[in-house]
Amino acid sequence: MKFFISVFAALGILALTGCGPRHAAAEPSAAGTNVTEIVHVDPAGAAKLLETNHAVVVLDVRTPREFAAGHLKDGVNIDYNASDFRQKLAELDPNKTYLVHCAVGGRSTSALTAFEELGFKKVVHLDGGMKAWEKDGEPVVK
Repeated sequence: MKFFISVFAALGILALTGCGPRHAAAEPSAAGTNVTEIVHVDPAGAAKLLETNHAVVVLDVRTPREFAAGHLKDGVNIDYNASDFRQKLAELDPNKTYLVHCAVGGRSTSALTAFEELGFKKVVHLDGGMKAWEKDGEPVVK
């Protein structure tokens, strides 16, 4: 009986600790200033953000070829797979808000770590990437 109680208690603890957010923001640095706010949005949320906040920088982390085939209006392309990705990211203003995306979300999700490590203040991630954006009928520049 004690065995079953122990097993259920362990499962309960795992269930409670495993229900956190999909991606947590970076821990504050020793000075307490290096915190990145990361927000995940669907295409409708991203479109609304772009309509209401014209200071948001659209950052497309796909390849230049993918970018040329179609991208969000005013998008800036920095290829996540390029050897100088992190260097180019470091040249951006970390105090601006960035809407980051790729084709389906894999590369842009991986890029979030670099945003955190470089001390960016706010990053909005387009869940589902360009595929979800186009599926929802949102505008694409070609």
